[in-house]
Amino acid sequence: MALEVLKSRRRGDYNFALEYRTRCFDSVVNTYLIKHCALHPPTSLDIGLVVHSHCNYFAPVEFPAVVDLALRVNKLGKSSVTYEIGVFEQGQEEVKAVGEFIHVFVDRESRRPRKDGMTEALKTGLEKLVVEKSKL
Repeated sequence: MALEVLKSRRRGDYNFALEYRTRCFDSVVNTYLIKHCALHPPTSLDIGLVVHSHCNYFAPVEFPAVVDLALRVNKLGKSSVTYEIGVFEQGQEEVKAVGEFIHVFVDRESRRPRKDGMTEALKTGLEKLVVEKSKL
């Protein structure tokens, strides 16, 4: 289906909706940013805009299983970061799915990347998750 058609969808185009607070990839990334990178979403000068996300599924996780999410950084740029999220069924070592999530950190007001890039606190915290070689 053409992207233009999908982009023009409205709420009424769907027959069922469910109020849902967060998504798992958002949750693992934002929890790390808040706990380890001094990010405070309501007031931080910089905010992360999601510019890309996708997920490859390798094995099923049956509803309503509980999963563990593992986080690494495959690329850290001046204002952007590419995360990899591994999805594991609790108690198992084999990855069930691997997702990619890209943030571009921008000034809260202008919604443009800052000339000096992301804040030092963000960069320092994210550097701890950087891996040498990506498996994606």
